[in-house]
Amino acid sequence: MIVNEQIKASEVLLTGINGESLGVVTREEALALAKQHEVDLVCTSLMSSPPPCSLISRNAAKQQASAAKREERKKDQPLKAKEIRLTPHIEDHDYDTKLRQCEKLLASGNAVDLVVKVQGKEGPKAKELLEQLLKDLAGSGRKETGIQQSGKQAAVRVLPL
Repeated sequence: MIVNEQIKASEVLLTGINGESLGVVTREEALALAKQHEVDLVCTSLMSSPPPCSLISRNAAKQQASAAKREERKKDQPLKAKEIRLTPHIEDHDYDTKLRQCEKLLASGNAVDLVVKVQGKEGPKAKELLEQLLKDLAGSGRKETGIQQSGKQAAVRVLPL
């Protein structure tokens, strides 16, 4: 963070205390305004000419910078996947409960792994159940992968919208 006398540019694009644009002014004028209002002149980016600067308190500038870093870190983290287990012979009430649970998880930003345990020749019924769940969850999420059947389970991952 570059503040006050550390700014080397001869002219800056100045933003006032309340966010109003004050236009391009000399560095000396900007520093005089900062002293007059008892705030700091903070440069937000050196990539443009003239560099954009704001009149804000140093604490506020630090808080904004840390909040931006926090948001960026949060976006970089991979999605947490929650697993919902089902059986092919699920009752209607239990199906509705699992559906609500999936919608709640998707609304909170988590990915959901839908897993149906298969025994014997229940494979087609498990696939049918997953297709029905995907159709019912269309408003809350979209499938990342197709329905994958392997051995004793059928699974699909649903991502939030």
